[in-house]
Amino acid sequence: MTKKMKMKNVAAFVLWGGWFLSGCGGPVGREMVSKLEPAQISEYEGQDLSSIDDFRENSIKGPQTVALDSYKLKVTGLVGKPLTLTYEQVLAHDLYSKVVTLHCVEGWDATILWEGLLIGDLLQEAEVQEEAVIAIFHAADGYTSSLPVDYLLDKEILLAHKLNGVTLPPERGFPFQVVAEAKWGYKWVKWVTEIELSNDPTYRGYWESFGYSNNGNLDQPYFGP
Repeated sequence: MTKKMKMKNVAAFVLWGGWFLSGCGGPVGREMVSKLEPAQISEYEGQDLSSIDDFRENSIKGPQTVALDSYKLKVTGLVGKPLTLTYEQVLAHDLYSKVVTLHCVEGWDATILWEGLLIGDLLQEAEVQEEAVIAIFHAADGYTSSLPVDYLLDKEILLAHKLNGVTLPPERGFPFQVVAEAKWGYKWVKWVTEIELSNDPTYRGYWESFGYSNNGNLDQPYFGP
């Protein structure tokens, strides 16, 4: 079971300019305050974490830059209530954290504390129809991959917006990445823009269309049926 966390932004502040009277609480001149991003964490509940720099760049069109002022996450297809959500509306859902290791077919891996919302909560809100068995994830660069609906619900799969305590950088999938635990890395779709519900279990995404396994299970070869 995942551990629910109350998310808080940890801010550091830098003061510069003006005068400071040492130790006496005297007058201060012009004060400027700048908010800095929190530093990533390297350990969580006794478990060492990989760095966010331990990933290799292997996306099909290079890192994507997604503009938040125009960003929308859509939930479409076999649903009773299609959704079109802003970044803030997505993050208004309950948020959770989970340590999961991503395994790439290139032979490297990264163990990360992921934070985000349950994809199952989005599917419930969209009123997924009974005949929907597959969720197809669309990315900003045109990449796609699919995962079974039952897997998303049973494994409590996250749609992450943070890793190791920091907001996903563009190269890591901002604004959202699928945390497809127990699946090969090509199932971990970055820059997610749409979740399409389908009744077609034979749908093949980008790498799957080149012969990669459609189920993507870590305990099976990544190249095959």
